[in-house]
Amino acid sequence: MADRRIARSKVALRDALLTLMSEKSFSAITITEIVERANYNRGTFYTHYENKEGLLDEVISELIDELIESFRAPYGDLDVFRVDELTANSVKIFEHIHDRASVYTTLFHSDVLPVIKEKMFGAIKKLSSEELEQETESINRELMMVYSIHALMGLVFHWIEGGFQYTPAYMQDQLIKMINWRPSTAKTHVKK
Repeated sequence: MADRRIARSKVALRDALLTLMSEKSFSAITITEIVERANYNRGTFYTHYENKEGLLDEVISELIDELIESFRAPYGDLDVFRVDELTANSVKIFEHIHDRASVYTTLFHSDVLPVIKEKMFGAIKKLSSEELEQETESINRELMMVYSIHALMGLVFHWIEGGFQYTPAYMQDQLIKMINWRPSTAKTHVKK
């Protein structure tokens, strides 16, 4: 029973923080406002968190854990991951983000935006460097990884910042098309 009470109070405090962050900047939010919104007292807050940054860290850490699992989905059980055989419906990162759209939207419209972007990028970079090893022939492995992650995360950030204009399925399909697209020419529109 106590475990459920702890979980319930932590969820209420997280929800209160996110609601407040949708109304004002994180830096302007006080612990008093959080506990009043959650309908708990300061003692309950301090039982779980040292400060409001600790509460925010927990919110972000939970999201990052889910993001990592969604990124891992296409290759988690494989010894060899064939990128050229990747299917759109095996890509789960867009579904995860869409499922948590309200949280991502709140964070992306807040003054903690640089922190969330850095943590998302860092988590995917760490995962890629530890779990995926690509044959890149004459291409520097680290540079290729950074290029690929920036491309993926840029697409993700654009989608979130654009208010989820496209469905997760559409984004998954477009990502696969982009991964497999190999242009050989480009038309120029330079005026002389």
